[in-house]
Amino acid sequence: MIDSDGFRFNVGIILGNAEGLVFWGKRIGQHAWQFPQGGIRTKESPEEAMYRELWEETGLESSHVSIVGRTRGWLRYRLPKHLIRRQSAPRCIGQKQIWFLLALDCEESCFDLAASSKPEFDSWRWVNYWLPMEEVVSFKRKVYRRALVELAPLHFGADMSESFSLTPQRSTHRAS
Repeated sequence: MIDSDGFRFNVGIILGNAEGLVFWGKRIGQHAWQFPQGGIRTKESPEEAMYRELWEETGLESSHVSIVGRTRGWLRYRLPKHLIRRQSAPRCIGQKQIWFLLALDCEESCFDLAASSKPEFDSWRWVNYWLPMEEVVSFKRKVYRRALVELAPLHFGADMSESFSLTPQRSTHRAS
């Protein structure tokens, strides 16, 4: 679904573990890393889209996670001009996203990056909450910052001492 301004309806997912780290996925066949995300289908709620995308991209089911929170409204980013498909109608100029913060409620063995017939990621790792703001492709950085800042109080709780700390950049590598 694309709105009248050309923004595709989408969800973004920040998945945290018990150590306060977040899931960071490497796009299949690329050197680009990102959070799980994907489009909202017609007659699908943002929450329904989030659970579908979560399963398609990580193999996790709704019983494997808890919703901690979501952004209050839509967060938008524009695509660079060279990524806009000029021949498609309606033309998509970017994404408008509702971001969800989830807590992992299962073992890491529940992850299955190949659960879907069209995998999005070929590997993943746990990273510091703020690291994705620095590593994501440049045109998504502002929307990542807005989502991470808005959801940080829910992620860190009363202990906001780690808020905005990029060090240490602990990272645990996991393969699919």
